[in-house]
Amino acid sequence: MLIGEFHHNLDNKSRLVMPSKLLQSLGKEVIVTRGFEKCLLVYPIEKWESMVNKFSELTITKSDTRKFLRIFLSGATSCTIDSQSRIGLTATHKSYAGIIKEVVILGLDDHLEIWDEQSYNEFLNENLSSFAEIAETIYE
Repeated sequence: MLIGEFHHNLDNKSRLVMPSKLLQSLGKEVIVTRGFEKCLLVYPIEKWESMVNKFSELTITKSDTRKFLRIFLSGATSCTIDSQSRIGLTATHKSYAGIIKEVVILGLDDHLEIWDEQSYNEFLNENLSSFAEIAETIYE
């Protein structure tokens, strides 16, 4: 299970150290793609393959399906975790998420989110006060 909040910095080659507590669950290869709310999503390869297989069940004649698949799949990149537990972020990914140096990595059960630290703090400030209300609506 991938859980926790971790604060890291990109190095000068746009590499990001993956938290040591998460490495076993991630494996040697991950997929990084565009996420929602301007963050990046990171999936262990097995989870990614399972999810993509389910996409084949979507109806491609629907405009929203095509739009989603274009944005989500075209932004996907395979990354090997190197011997120093790092992945490299592409310029496209950094631009999409507004990442310059300081990032927050969130473990969210079966995947990770990578946020620009300032953007994540803004997200928390905007949503933390309604946390209990959100919980009520999703558990009804």
